[in-house]
Amino acid sequence: MEGNTISLSTLDELSQATAGQDILRYIGLPTILGNEKDTILYFFGRTLARQFEINEMEDMYYVFQKLNWGKIELMQVKKHQLTFHLMADEIVERLTSPIETEFRIESGFIAEVVQNIHQRGCECIESVNKRLYRIEFKVHFTD
Repeated sequence: MEGNTISLSTLDELSQATAGQDILRYIGLPTILGNEKDTILYFFGRTLARQFEINEMEDMYYVFQKLNWGKIELMQVKKHQLTFHLMADEIVERLTSPIETEFRIESGFIAEVVQNIHQRGCECIESVNKRLYRIEFKVHFTD
């Protein structure tokens, strides 16, 4: 991308299956939301999770798959923390695309689902490992 415009060749570098979603999510929304985008997208993810009937972790895994968000797996369970990894071809495509990506919606979504399933207040923080093409989500219980 050059300056404030997107070259048309950039569209060729995006996944054909998600190009429209990617442009809206990573360019359109941040432009409108401004400096508060990270917070708003996180709470958008939490609100979105409330719209689905999710009663167990497998339901969340299914939603991630159907929304092309990637394959999410619970990797570690501790007393006050859960760790999830998100990996898949979709993640590789997002991380290697020419536009800046984020995973705040997914982070909020996971936080809300875990809070509802475990009936414990929690927050979720994501970190990106570009070398392994993996996103790690740490859900911290706040009680």
